[in-house]
Amino acid sequence: MAIKSTEIVCDVWIGYDAVIMAGVKIGDGAIIGARAVVTKDVEPYSIVGGVPAKEIRKRFKPDIIEKLQNLQWWNWTAERIKESIHNIQSGNIEALFQS
Repeated sequence: MAIKSTEIVCDVWIGYDAVIMAGVKIGDGAIIGARAVVTKDVEPYSIVGGVPAKEIRKRFKPDIIEKLQNLQWWNWTAERIKESIHNIQSGNIEALFQS
């Protein structure tokens, strides 16, 4: 019996004591609530929680999610991140699309 691979992509936050089952994919920018039990794939930039985990809401509007996935800030150079750190820390997402 083959074990299914679990995939956790970029910019994901996983809360304390959360359980992610085998074969589940956690999309970019997702947030998994503390003690959640994730049995199904989690869409990018979704917030999930509960047992079993269910989507609570999206972190951003669909157009912003699409832009963030295209932006892929996690692939930026350290210099580019340093130049944009103020906008990252302040949550000024629109400014990130200009950098």
